[in-house]
Amino acid sequence: MSWLQSLRVCSRRLFHSRVVSRDQLLDQLQACSAEDQVFDVVGRNKAKLSVNHVSCAIGLLWQFQRERPQMLRTFEFVQNHPQFLTLRVLAENKISLMDDGSVVEMLYDVLRLKVEHHDSLVQQLVTEAWNRLERFQMTTLSKFAVCLSDQFLQHSPLMGQITQIVSQRLDSIQDARVLTPLMISIFALVSPQLRDALLKKADTLLDKMDPFHFNNPRRVVQFLRNIRYIHRPLLEKCNQLLLQNVARLDAEHISIILGLYQSMQYNNCDFRLAAKQRLVELVDMSTDPATFTKLFASLGPMAGQGVREGLESTALLLADELNSHQALGVVETMEEMQCRNLQLINKMAAILFKNLETYRPVEIARITQSLILLHCQNPEIFSRLKAKLLHFLQGSVYPYEVTMLTRVLSMLPSRHLDEGVLSRVEAMLPQCNLNDLNTYAVVVAKWIRNDPSYRHNTPSKYVRLLQTLNRCGRERLHKLDHLDVVLEEVKYLSGEWFDEMLLEESMVTLQRLLDQISWTNAHDVAVYLTRTNYFCAVLLERIASMTIGNMDKIHYSATYATLLPFAVLNYDPPMAEEFFDACIQHFTPYISSFDPHMLVLLAYALALADYFPEEVVREIFNVDFLAKLDSHLETLPDALNMRIRLRLMELNRAVCLECPEFQVPWFHERYCKQLQKRANSSISPIQQQIHKMLGDVLGGINCAKVGVLTPYFYTVDFELVLDRHLQPIPYSEPSRLQITENGNVHWESGSTERTELPPGARRIALDFLDSKSFCKNSRHMKGEAMMKKRHLEILGYHVLQIPHFEWNSMELSTEDAWKEYLRKKIFAELP
Repeated sequence: MSWLQSLRVCSRRLFHSRVVSRDQLLDQLQACSAEDQVFDVVGRNKAKLSVNHVSCAIGLLWQFQRERPQMLRTFEFVQNHPQFLTLRVLAENKISLMDDGSVVEMLYDVLRLKVEHHDSLVQQLVTEAWNRLERFQMTTLSKFAVCLSDQFLQHSPLMGQITQIVSQRLDSIQDARVLTPLMISIFALVSPQLRDALLKKADTLLDKMDPFHFNNPRRVVQFLRNIRYIHRPLLEKCNQLLLQNVARLDAEHISIILGLYQSMQYNNCDFRLAAKQRLVELVDMSTDPATFTKLFASLGPMAGQGVREGLESTALLLADELNSHQALGVVETMEEMQCRNLQLINKMAAILFKNLETYRPVEIARITQSLILLHCQNPEIFSRLKAKLLHFLQGSVYPYEVTMLTRVLSMLPSRHLDEGVLSRVEAMLPQCNLNDLNTYAVVVAKWIRNDPSYRHNTPSKYVRLLQTLNRCGRERLHKLDHLDVVLEEVKYLSGEWFDEMLLEESMVTLQRLLDQISWTNAHDVAVYLTRTNYFCAVLLERIASMTIGNMDKIHYSATYATLLPFAVLNYDPPMAEEFFDACIQHFTPYISSFDPHMLVLLAYALALADYFPEEVVREIFNVDFLAKLDSHLETLPDALNMRIRLRLMELNRAVCLECPEFQVPWFHERYCKQLQKRANSSISPIQQQIHKMLGDVLGGINCAKVGVLTPYFYTVDFELVLDRHLQPIPYSEPSRLQITENGNVHWESGSTERTELPPGARRIALDFLDSKSFCKNSRHMKGEAMMKKRHLEILGYHVLQIPHFEWNSMELSTEDAWKEYLRKKIFAELP
C-alpha cells in the first residue's frame, strides 16, 4: 500500500497534462526501495534532474522513513549523505518552477526529514509559499499551516494571514482532514466568533467523515484543549468516535488522547476502560524504548499492582536504551504512579544525571520535582540540579519559567536563601498572573520557615516581598474587566495566602462583573464557589437565574457542577424548587450517558439538598450499574476511587433513611466497619474540655457517652439521655478513654446497637461543629452538617450543635460561662 502511495505522490508531481511521454528517470526513481538507491539515481543523473524528479526523490526519502518504526529511522544517514545536499541545492534553485502543491509538499517533506528550520531551502520555500498564499487551495493551505506550526510560527503574521483566509473561506471546506489541521495550527489567533464557526463546521464534518479516520476527532479535542474551551456536545461526539477506534489505536495515540483528556479534566470511564484493555494487549509488543515509554505513561497510572510490577521490570531492562526525553517521561510517570521501586528509581536517576546537559530549564524543573517526590536518595544529582536551576533562573525572562524554577528550588533543602533568587523574584512579580503570585506566596512561606532567624523575627526581606505580593495581587484583580479572564486565573488558586489576601477581593471582583455571568460561564462560577466554600447569595442567585432561563442550551453533564454549590453551601435560592426541578428534568433523560462515578456524585449532591429523584436512585442501586461502577473505579486514581466509594456509601445511607419507600438495601455495613478500624478516633482538646464540663453539668461523667457510633455509622461526639423530667440518665458503662503512647486520647468505638429508652425519655446527640462545617466567610452551615442533623433526627435523636465560633467566643472565656452555655444548650433548647 505504501508503494502505491509513493507512486501517487510522484505521479501527482510529474503529470500535469493528460498526455505525457514516458520518463525513464522517473521509472528509475519509482523502482527504488531504499534511500541509497535513490541517492545512487540522483548521483548518476544530476544534470538531468527536473523539478519534478527532485520533488519525487525527496518525497520517496520521507516515505521510506515513515514506513519504519521510529527507532529504526535513519534521519542522520539521509542528512549527511552528499546527494541529499545535491537534492536540496537543486530544489532551492527550482522553487520558482514548482506548482503550488509541490512547494508546500516539498516544505512538508524536508521538515519531516529533520532539515533545520533556518536552512536556506526551508526559508525559501516558506517565502515562496507566502507569496502565493492567496491562491492556495484549502487543502494546500492546511498542509502549509501544519508546516508553520512545526516551525513554531503559530503567532506569526503569516499565520495571522492564514487565519483571515480561513475565516473568509470556511464554507468551502468540506473535508475534516483539511479543517482539523487548520484548527490546531491557527488556534492561538482565532476570535470567539471564528472559534464558534470552526466548532460548528467541525461538528458537521465529523458526521460526514469516515469514522475510522480517528485523527480528525483527536485534532478537534486538541483544538478544544489549546483554546481552553469545553464544548461538551462536540467533546462527547469526538470521544464516541475515538471509542469506536480504540482497537486500532497504538500506545502513542492512546497516550496523546489520555494526555489531552487529563489536561482538560475530562474523564470518560468508557474510554479509559477500553484504552486500558487495549494497552494491556499491546504490552508484549511494546519492546522498543519509544513504544514502551508511551505505553508506560498511559498504562502505568491506571494499572493494577501485578501489571505495574511488570511494567517497572521492563523499564529497568530498557533503562540504558532510553534517550533523555524518554527517561524524563518514564520518571514523571513513576511519580504519578507513586513508584517505590528503589532499584528503578536509582537507575533512572543515573540516566537523567548522565543527560542533564541536554535538558531545557522547564525540563530540569520537572526532573527535580519528580526525583524529590520519588524520595530519590542521590545527593550528587540534587546538587547538580540545584546549580542548574539557579543558573537558568538568573538567565530566564519568562514569568512562567521563573515561577516554576523558583517553586522547584524551594522544594530542595536549603538553610540560606540565595539573594540572587530573591531579587529575580522581586523583579518578576509585577508581570505575574494570579496563579504565579499564589505560587510565590507558598514559596515565601517555605523560605520563612526554613530561615534560621525566623524563630526570632521575620526578616525584613520577606516582609517586603509579601507586601509586594499582596499589592500585585490586589492590583491584578482590580485591573481585570473580563469575567472569563478572572475565572481562568482564579480557577486553581488555594492556600493560606490566597484565602487571607485575595479570596474576599476575588468575590468583590466577581460581583463587580455580575452582569457578565451568563449560561456559558455560570458553570465555572459555580465550580469556584464550591471549591472555595465561599457563600455569596448574590452570585448563587445569578447562577440559578441564568440556569433556569437557559436550561435548553446547557449540556446535561454541566448540571452537576452547576447545582453543587447550592447543595454543598446549603443555600436555597428564591426559586429553589424550580431550579432543582429544572436541573433534574434536564439530565434525567441522559442518566445512562453519565459516567457511573459522575452519576454517584450527582445523586449525592442532590441528596445533600434533600432531593431524591426516583429514576436516578433506581439507576444507581441495581446490580448491573454497581458492577459497571466497580470496573470503572479500577481505572481511576486511588484518591478519587476512595472518594467515590465513600460517596456511594453516604448516598446509600441517605436513601435508606430518607426514602425507605424505594426499598434500597443497606449494603455498606462491612465497608463502614473497615473504615471505622482505619479511622483516627482521637479526641481533640476541645472535645476533652466539653466532656469534662458535661460531667459537671449533668452530675457525673457517666451521664455523657463519648464518640457514639449510631446505626448507619454516624459518629456522635456526645450522647446523653434525659428522662421525661429532663433528668440525665447515667450509662451503665461509661465511655472508655485510652491514652496512646504518643499522648493522644482516644475513645473506644462501641457497637451500633442501642438500649431501649424508658417511656418519655429523650436521646440527645451533641456535636461540636468546627470551621469545616461552615462556609469559609460566614456562620452559614454547610449541607453536609445539615444532612447529618436530618439523619440523626430520623434515627430518633434530638440534635444539639455547638458551633466553634460560639464555644471560642469572648463571651465564653471562663469555665462557669462554658458550663452555663452547655446547661442552656441542653435544657433550654429542647422543645
